[in-house]
Amino acid sequence: QGQVVESGGGSVQAGGSLKLSCETNSFTFSMCEMAWHRQVPGKERELVSSIKKDGATTFADSVKGRFTISRDSSKNTVYLQMNNLTTEDTATYYCAACRYGGNFYSYWGQGTRVTVSS
Repeated sequence: QGQVVESGGGSVQAGGSLKLSCETNSFTFSMCEMAWHRQVPGKERELVSSIKKDGATTFADSVKGRFTISRDSSKNTVYLQMNNLTTEDTATYYCAACRYGGNFYSYWGQGTRVTVSS
């Protein structure tokens, strides 16, 4: 219950695009807010984007205008479309589900690596 599985990471040149996927079970998908975070070694994990059950979204200032987040209820999947990537976007991206306060989430995926080269 609550399992989330990410996919879609990889390597891309600056200016390119990647689309990350986060699949979960139907209960979690229907009941929970979901989000993407990212972390670079030696730095704190940061919230990139979130999406509520009603579709309301948030984005970190650093990705506004470049990233979009969406939900597909037929697939119990949340997507993070990343466009115009820069080397600063290089990180391990984690999907999280079921926020219970502040930036705390009950379930986390294993992470998917995104590498952007110049």
